[in-house]
This record gives sequence, structure tokens and C-alpha cells, in this order.
Amino acid sequence: MNRTIVAAGIISLAAFLLVRVSAPERELPQTPEMAAAARLMSDAISAVGDYRELLGVTTGQSIDEGLDPNRTGLIGPKLSPLFTTVGHLEAKRTTTNPDMAALLVHLLQKAGVETGDRIAIGASGSFPALLIASLSAARSLELQPVVIFSLGASSHGATDVDFNMLDLYRFLRRETGLTVAAEAVSLGGGDDIAGELEEETRQSLIVQIEESGIHFIHEPELRRNVAARMEIYGAPAVFINIGGSDANLGTSPVILDLEPGLNVDIDLPPERQRGMVFEMAARGVPVIHLLNIRGLASRYGIPWDPVPLPLPGETKMFDAQQPGGLRLWLIATGYLVALAVAVFMGRRSPLRGSAEP
Repeated sequence: MNRTIVAAGIISLAAFLLVRVSAPERELPQTPEMAAAARLMSDAISAVGDYRELLGVTTGQSIDEGLDPNRTGLIGPKLSPLFTTVGHLEAKRTTTNPDMAALLVHLLQKAGVETGDRIAIGASGSFPALLIASLSAARSLELQPVVIFSLGASSHGATDVDFNMLDLYRFLRRETGLTVAAEAVSLGGGDDIAGELEEETRQSLIVQIEESGIHFIHEPELRRNVAARMEIYGAPAVFINIGGSDANLGTSPVILDLEPGLNVDIDLPPERQRGMVFEMAARGVPVIHLLNIRGLASRYGIPWDPVPLPLPGETKMFDAQQPGGLRLWLIATGYLVALAVAVFMGRRSPLRGSAEP
């Protein structure tokens, strides 16, 4: 056996063990605020599920256990008059884990919020459970959430015409005590005016909004839409983006570079392309980006598509994305130097027996 290969293997194993010891996955500590937020979200989901069961008796559209095995009432049909874009069923079900609210508490605290701070929430209808998670986290931390949500939804989001995002929002305000400092609603979808929906559906949603008394944003021009939203949000400590609303993401491909979770230093596109995410970043506001659910779950140890749902506080979350730091750079440098020495020595020393006559 070539001694150089054996030496390289030993060096590689030693370096791997050093990295594992020096940079283990950091389990997130379960704080009282995280536990409280998870319980709030769990209670809210139970209330929604019970209400949807009762609503099903009236409408004849009971919870589909094939789509929603945990009976949360938050998983809509794949296609409906409210459908705007393709979504992933497993991602939608993953967000119903009550510990999503605990994760939001961690991210908000990491962003530096303090009791009484105003936070901005921009939520599309694609991930209704994440609106509940955000409001539960805000209440646990005694924050003042300002919510602007939209009614268009991707597959399996708030796509049920009998219980759309407006219905959910009003139910949460009425039945669960999740309060907000200010609120507004838009149609969502293309240009934030639901251009892809049928006219009859669009007009029906407009009537629902007008009857609700909630401020209605109906502005297809991106910069004017952003300006209208900023007037409502004011000067928040954090912006939480939920889903892929045009008004929140804007039109720049730079949005694809955002990490799931907390983003502080964000490259800014031209002003004309900026949605709320970049407008907030331009003003120095940290952004919590909740769109790539697979990436979010992988990074923080959230179980993927669990059945049954974990109990509040049961998820052992961690942060798998850590900066390398000086220690890891030293290990990497030492590893490369050791490999180079092993290869050099192997070339200088002939194999045993090669000099025999």
C-alpha cells in the first residue's frame, strides 16, 4: 500500500475530527419566549382546525386528510380560483410546525428587537401558517406587528375560496387574541392586483376587502406600491417577508441571493426594481426572509413534512450555518500544509524493495 495515500487518509480524518470538535452544530437554547410562541401557534392552529371542521359541515368542504393529515385547516387545494403560482405541498405542511414560531422568536432576537418595538410583516397567501408563527412570536416578545397581507396564493396555501387569507386573518384577530398595531391588504398575484385571476374572482375579493374595513392597497406600479406600504409600516425594527409577493420581492434577480432566515447585509438592486425587502434593506432594516422553506428547515433542524406535528418545544433546533472563524482557517491551512508535506516526503522516499538488484 502506498504510504503517501495512507498518510493523506490519516491527515484527512484528523482534520475532519478537528472540524467537528471545533465547529459543532449549535443547538438553539429554548428560551421562555420561544416556548410561549410555540404554544400560542399550536393553540391558534387547533382553533383554526376546529373552525374549519365546523365550516365544512356548512359548505360541504371538510378538511382533506390526504392533503392535510394533521388537520390544521391551513392546507388548501392545489388549484382554485385563488391560485396564482405553483407551490409545494410538503413545504406548506412543514410550516405548520408550532416550533416555527419559536424559530421566529430566535430570529427576531438575533435581529436585535426589544420589547415594544414595531415590526413589519409582509405576507402572501402562500404560507398562512407563517403568518400565525410571526404573530405568535411578536406577541411572545411583546412587539407591535404591522401586517400587510395579500389574498392570492400558490398551490396548497390559502387557496380555499371558503376560507381565504382574509378569512383566516379576521378569524385570528377575532378568536385567538393575536393583535396588530396596523394592517392593510392587497390582492397579491401579478403586479399585486391579481392580474392572473378571473375578473369575477377579483371583484368578489375586492367586495370582501371593502366590507372588512381593512385598508386596501391596489397599486400596480411597484414604486408607488412600495411607498404606500412604507407609509403604513413606518420605521420598523425588522421586516418579515412571507412568501413570494411581487410587492415584497420586487423585480430584481438579486432576490435569489437572499438566505432563508435573517439577512442583514443585502446587495441592493436599482431603485426601480426594489420591492419591500430591498426598500427595508436600503433603510438599514434587517430582513427575515421566509420563502425557501427547504433551506430554512435544513439550516435550523425543522422536521420536513412531519406527521404528526411535533408538540410545542419538541423540535431540537440548531443553526447549521456558522462562520468559519480563525480556528477553522487554521485547521484548513494546517490540513493543506500536512498534505503537501506527505506528498513531498512520499516522492522523496522510494517504495521498499525498489533499490534491490
